[in-house]
Amino acid sequence: MNTNSKLFNRDFTLVVLGQIISLFGNALLRFALPLYLLNLTGSSAVFGSIMAISMIPMALLSPIGGIIADRVNRRNIMVILDFITSGIVIIFGLIFVPDHAVVLIGVMMVLLSIIQSFYSPSVQSSIPMLSSPENLMKSNAVVNQVQSLSSLLGPVFGGMLYGFFGLTPIIFIGGISFFLSAVMEIFIHMPYKKRPAESSVFSIVKGDMRDSLSFILHQQPVIFKALLVVCAFNLFITSMFIIGMPTVITINLGLSSQLYGIAQGIMMAGALLGGVLVSLLSNKLTQDKAHLILAGSALCVLPMGLVLLLGLPSMISYAVITFFGMSLMALASIFTVMMMSYVQIITPESLIGKVMSFIMAISVCSQPIGQALYGFLFKISDSAPWTVIFGTGLIAIVITLASRKIFQSIELLPAEEN
Repeated sequence: MNTNSKLFNRDFTLVVLGQIISLFGNALLRFALPLYLLNLTGSSAVFGSIMAISMIPMALLSPIGGIIADRVNRRNIMVILDFITSGIVIIFGLIFVPDHAVVLIGVMMVLLSIIQSFYSPSVQSSIPMLSSPENLMKSNAVVNQVQSLSSLLGPVFGGMLYGFFGLTPIIFIGGISFFLSAVMEIFIHMPYKKRPAESSVFSIVKGDMRDSLSFILHQQPVIFKALLVVCAFNLFITSMFIIGMPTVITINLGLSSQLYGIAQGIMMAGALLGGVLVSLLSNKLTQDKAHLILAGSALCVLPMGLVLLLGLPSMISYAVITFFGMSLMALASIFTVMMMSYVQIITPESLIGKVMSFIMAISVCSQPIGQALYGFLFKISDSAPWTVIFGTGLIAIVITLASRKIFQSIELLPAEEN
């Protein structure tokens, strides 16, 4: 464990800077590719189906990514995957033609998801290696803020670039971003101790998965219970957000891609604000109060449906939806940092990569179902999208009330026990 008491030590700073560049390119692509598809087809069902398919690799492959992260130098994983992503994106830009856009974008989204399945566990499991125990929650908050900052800048710049110049420049900027990130990550020094290969690859994978599941299900069952709550939220709130926001803003309200990009940026600013609040309040935030954060997130959904029900002017509806979307993202950011920090504190170092990847896989496994479902729901409720949004908010409130005992049962542990 890195005992450096300085939050922004050299290697953690390089990880942060590399993440800013890499995630900015990723955010550009994840904003522009689905929006291009939605504008091209005008169908929320096609849009939702492609988004759902692209999430499947994350749910299936993240545990494998965690096993690799615990057995291979994490720095090398990050560097190699960023170089590979850069090459794939540039090739995609060279062969892209609108006539085959649905297939090509679908394949590209799946490839990005596959790479992310191996990349994210390496980043998440590297944080405890580069941070002192007393700075762990702040370090997670910084990484979360970086993700939010990239997600803020990506849609804002992506919306402007897409609106004025189309998809092509965004693709190549994304490819260059991944390349620059890989070059920067080469200079990271990350603690790594090679583990001997005591058995076959299959036996190693089987054993590592067994150890991770045993830890989550038996040694720390509260983690699994909390994950079920997160899955339920992802099935409804997250999926509605991902599919509903571009559909409502660009189709139902008839606003431009530039305004949608600005809305996405403002919402991501909310996530950035959440990270700032975690850094400022890290000594006061306790995991046993996490259900209150979820309750606030659920309540943010209801005003979004209300403005559509009342039929308010497009720009007023846009402003209300954007504001409460920003608030929801701030609360979601706080919740994510709180729970990730708790898991990192109670998880042995040898299991961090695997456990974090299992959490990632389980937490996103409901999203493909939810995104396909909401693509269909927004299609059949085209003239009354508020019904879908209201229903989602009410379901989320019920889930929050049911989760209260789970989060209150969490035993708070000091960082020194990590």
